[in-house]
Amino acid sequence: MTKAVLALAGLLLAAPLPAQAKAGAPPPESKAPQSGKLETDDGPRRSAAVKRVAAWIASSKDNGSLPYIIVDKKNASLFLFDAKGKAIGKAPVLIGVAVGDDATPGIGSKNLAEIGPAEKTTPAGRFLAKYGSAAGGQRVLWVDYATSVALHPIPPGASKKERRRQRMLSRTSDDNRITFGCINVPKALYRKSVRPLFRKKGGYVYVLPDTKPLEVVFPRLRVHALTSDHQR
Repeated sequence: MTKAVLALAGLLLAAPLPAQAKAGAPPPESKAPQSGKLETDDGPRRSAAVKRVAAWIASSKDNGSLPYIIVDKKNASLFLFDAKGKAIGKAPVLIGVAVGDDATPGIGSKNLAEIGPAEKTTPAGRFLAKYGSAAGGQRVLWVDYATSVALHPIPPGASKKERRRQRMLSRTSDDNRITFGCINVPKALYRKSVRPLFRKKGGYVYVLPDTKPLEVVFPRLRVHALTSDHQR
């Protein structure tokens, strides 16, 4: 087990904070959304990309008989579904500092101190996520064990200066990039919904891209689109 894999889920320290997020400065609650979290009164709403991927999964049964999650990186949002495609929950998330869709080769074998800001990405793709051990005997939902990317609540050991909770709750998604690549989710959603659904057999996590076309990250989506057009 690599040093990074053992440490990331328990520590997940962030890169230097932007000026508006330094300790003592209020989170940008009063700013109008730019890239936006696309919020409604009951949480984030689905972007066009999320709707498209959700429709593909539901119609093709790409998730098999497992629950699944769609992570919209651009809007720092998560959407949870059970094995039958029923929407179970949605919430804002925290993701990797760097904009990008590919993990740096060998990132899972690096010490945290060796990982540069540009390498702190949440990779895009379709991942079979399962629970496994992490630092301190914790069990986390590993999205991609090889690159040390897990999905879990904000770590209790995270520095208060990072203001992770404030970032998660702010109206804009611009300040939600703070982790080494892991996906931080609200504790309540994780405990009440994610863990019960995923703890036995795991499930799929679909991480939408920052810059790549959806069809490049999810090739089956193109096939689904062609089939749908043909059936019209």
